[in-house]
Amino acid sequence: MRAYAIRRLLLIIPTLFILTVILFTMFRFIPGSVIDLMIEQYEYNVDINRARLEHELGLDVPVHVQYGQWIWGIISRGDFGKSLWSDRTLLGELRAKLPVTLELSLMSLVLGLIFSVPIGIYAAIRQDTIGDYLFRTLSILALAVPSFWVATLVTIYPSIWWNWSPAMEYIPLVEDPLGNLGQFLIPAIIMGLFTSGGVMRITRTMMLEVMRQDYVRTAWAKGLKERIVVMRHAVRNTLIPVITIVGGMIPGLLGGTVIMEQIFCLPGMGRYLLEAVISRDYLIVSGWNLIFSVFVLLIIVVTDLAYAYVDPRVRYR
Repeated sequence: MRAYAIRRLLLIIPTLFILTVILFTMFRFIPGSVIDLMIEQYEYNVDINRARLEHELGLDVPVHVQYGQWIWGIISRGDFGKSLWSDRTLLGELRAKLPVTLELSLMSLVLGLIFSVPIGIYAAIRQDTIGDYLFRTLSILALAVPSFWVATLVTIYPSIWWNWSPAMEYIPLVEDPLGNLGQFLIPAIIMGLFTSGGVMRITRTMMLEVMRQDYVRTAWAKGLKERIVVMRHAVRNTLIPVITIVGGMIPGLLGGTVIMEQIFCLPGMGRYLLEAVISRDYLIVSGWNLIFSVFVLLIIVVTDLAYAYVDPRVRYR
């Protein structure tokens, strides 16, 4: 398995090279530039010379030269770039804002798994019962209803009906742990419910397939209790495709925090990235997407390696 893991990690290098080219150039094809936005914002306050501003920001050289400078800064100094507007570095903003995004994503993932996996197993064991039909309906509803719509309702209607609304000012975890968790609980539940629908359905489907296998029938024939048959013989094999789904959910959760952070006023990286896109902050957008891509690639490798742990039949060479 060690050799397989090393090969997979080495394959990340050419993948990242292609990604850096795409990330650095793609954003520059969007109509409008950061220079136009700066001139529009400051033209009534100061006299701005467009050529001088482009030179100061390093945008007066060809794109391939800018790309080379950006890559060399990452390789030589670990510098992923700094904001064209505030001169603050991406890594500095990352240290301040990434914990917020990670906390929201982790809570959403945990709550989603708590909702989906046990319910999926129960629905499979009690197939075609009222509970099964109810949970299948709820899973379809979770997949169909947009999470941003639910989040908008949660922030608007309680304030109208009961004069209550979620906290809109960030509460740091170190200052008030309970207040922080309470602030994150509502958006985490919404995101968790939204992502749990697919996991519940795949868990139920795989559980039904496993329960029909010969070794499970043999366990029933031995007179083992239902809990032992389900937990010891069925659940472990059921979790193999679930791991794949969960591995794919993690990047989606990190990307999905953009909307939740904007609605609930959480100062995370998702909201920061949205502001950078609107303001055409090229280096911030490229650098954050590169870091996010590295994380996604590592998650894929870890997910593949987790198969061998869950399923003893899987062996990597």
